[in-house]
Amino acid sequence: MEPTFIPPQVPRYSQRDFPAYRFLPFTDLPHPRNDPRGHSWGEEETPIGSFDEQAWRECEPYLYGVDLFNHGYWWEAHEAWERLWLAAGRESLAGQFLQGLIQLSGAQLKRFTGVPRGARLLSQTAFEKLALPDGVYLGIDGRQLVELAKRLLEEDRNEYPRIELEFG
Repeated sequence: MEPTFIPPQVPRYSQRDFPAYRFLPFTDLPHPRNDPRGHSWGEEETPIGSFDEQAWRECEPYLYGVDLFNHGYWWEAHEAWERLWLAAGRESLAGQFLQGLIQLSGAQLKRFTGVPRGARLLSQTAFEKLALPDGVYLGIDGRQLVELAKRLLEEDRNEYPRIELEFG
C-alpha cells in the first residue's frame, strides 16, 4: 500500500534522485547499506565537519532529507539527517531540531509498518524537539508540523505529513 501525504503536493528541494526503493525494516527488501543488493551499497558518505544553521537553504543533505521524508523514504531521510545532527552538535538547538526530524521520520516508518506504540513514543519525543524553536527554524514551522503530525497520528489513517520549507 502506498502512503497518502498531507499536503498532497510539495516542491522538490534538491536535485538528487530518489533511491530505487523505500527501505522498510523486517521485509524482504535488502538493507540499503549492509546488503550488496542494497540501493546505497558501497556509497561513500562524505563527512560533514559542521552544520551552519544560517546556510540550510544551500545544504544539500538537509534538503535531500526533506525530499526523502516528503516522499515516504523515512529510513533514508533519517540517514541523510543523522550526519547533520552529529555535525550540528547533539545539544545545540540545530542538533535537537534535527534529532526531532529524525525521530519524526522514524515514527512515520513505524506507523507505516504497523508498530503503533513505537510510532506514538517516537512521535512524542520528536514533537518536544520540533517545538523548541519559536516560529520558522531551518525553513520549518515546527509547531505547525507538530500539529499536522499529531492530527494524522490520532486519526490513524494511511496519511503522513509532509514538510513545506519556507525560504522567506
